[in-house]
Amino acid sequence: MKSALLISTYNWPEALELVFQSILAQKHFPDELLIADDGSSGTTKKLINEFQLQCPIPLKHIWHEDLGFRKAAILNKTIAQTSADYIIQVDGDCILHPYFVKDHLQASGQGHFLFGSRVNLREEFLPTLFQQRIYKFHFLSQGIRNRTRNLRIPFFGKLYVARRTFSKKFRGCNTSYFRKDFIAVNGYNEAFEGWGREDSDLALRLLNLGLRMKRLRYRGILYHIHHKIKSKAQLEYNDAIEKNTIKNKLVRCEKGIDQYL
Repeated sequence: MKSALLISTYNWPEALELVFQSILAQKHFPDELLIADDGSSGTTKKLINEFQLQCPIPLKHIWHEDLGFRKAAILNKTIAQTSADYIIQVDGDCILHPYFVKDHLQASGQGHFLFGSRVNLREEFLPTLFQQRIYKFHFLSQGIRNRTRNLRIPFFGKLYVARRTFSKKFRGCNTSYFRKDFIAVNGYNEAFEGWGREDSDLALRLLNLGLRMKRLRYRGILYHIHHKIKSKAQLEYNDAIEKNTIKNKLVRCEKGIDQYL
């Protein structure tokens, strides 16, 4: 099974650099690294080009013009450009635990998709984080919240079973799925405008497809770098789209990945 680690990013190279360092520290590498770039400036491109020289696996950087928040579109465009069977998806502000990729691959399986938690890093810790370029953490590390989420105990994690119903704990910054299942639901719905609900809508349609969702607890750990909350101006509009998905048990979206295949 060929796997790909997919990172979405937009104009935060300082955070992305720490994510890159955490990739180099992985105990198991994916077969490919995909960067879904929602219109970042040349500074991010320069960082990616420099990292590519030391990256031990093939790297693809997919970029489109900055026309506002278009995360759904750039993720669709990027996944269309890979032949990987399995996609592990994170955000560019999330530092990976050394066993992150290995945990996702070991828990993967036909008939379900995975979602994990995130350990939040405190706002006041950010100057230290960036000055010292910290990308490894342990249970007693300073600057972390949700400390119990930082416990990696694979045996306990195996006690969590896949479920048919949606979990509000789902986050698009820590999820993985088979590419064929993503294509079956036509990927992300590009009808969403601005921030909000595009990730949960994807999960709902995967459930409507007949898959189960399985929580990665005590494994698949990542560390979310604090940032200002994005504008929720379009949230009411996006809520209506998601409610329609729930009401009509939609599987495929109309405007999705098929336009790039």
